[in-house]
Amino acid sequence: MEYLKLSVENHVAFITIDHAPANALSSSIIGELSQAFDQIEKDEAVRVVLLHGEGRFFSAGADIKEFTEVKNGKAFEKLTKNGQSVFEKIESFPKPVIAAIHGAALGGGLELAMACHIRLVTERAKLGLPELQLGLIPGFAGTQRLPRYVGMAKAAEMLFTSEPISGTQAVQCGLANHAFSNEELIPKAKDLANKIAKKSPLALKSAIELLNYSKHDSYHKGVEREAALFGQAFDTADAKEGIAAFIEKREAVFKGK
Repeated sequence: MEYLKLSVENHVAFITIDHAPANALSSSIIGELSQAFDQIEKDEAVRVVLLHGEGRFFSAGADIKEFTEVKNGKAFEKLTKNGQSVFEKIESFPKPVIAAIHGAALGGGLELAMACHIRLVTERAKLGLPELQLGLIPGFAGTQRLPRYVGMAKAAEMLFTSEPISGTQAVQCGLANHAFSNEELIPKAKDLANKIAKKSPLALKSAIELLNYSKHDSYHKGVEREAALFGQAFDTADAKEGIAAFIEKREAVFKGK
């Protein structure tokens, strides 16, 4: 794999996203994540997965430059459905998945983290869904997972303002489990992973299956609708302006068209 590092130690699989400078989630990385989880699922020596990012960030978001290569809204919808499928695979994965988040988990990066079963963060990490700043919406089920963790009102504020919250705030509102210093994050994540790895793999698999029953039919309908609206948003003039403004490092001027 080109952008992921995978190793196994004491029944824990470590997946490291290594795509400098921001670990942006390109289609290639999402494909490699799918491959890595398929490989881990078959490995009976692995009982827990720990996912984190190399360098300054967990993942600062989707690869926006890749968006400029997408031809139309239908192709954009196909792109988001692929990401949704991989993230659903992670959330329903039969082995516990822990995200260790430092620096930033924004956009697609936060959507990936929300698909994991447990989120550990650094106190000053930034977590948010800034897609509306680009004239777009989240596309990897972020609109459906975020309110499940933080409630409707806080999710609306985070989406509408595009402003991230800190790791400490994420714990307070239920988006993350625990917040640590930068130095403590990985050691604490390993401690938690090792504790969970001592449990029966069969019991863990059953617990994960049962936890996923909390996602009602309306959740899956919402994810499907999100993909359709994500594609529609791409075809608007506002989205083109938002993407161009991001690349040109300027403030977007939206006209509602």
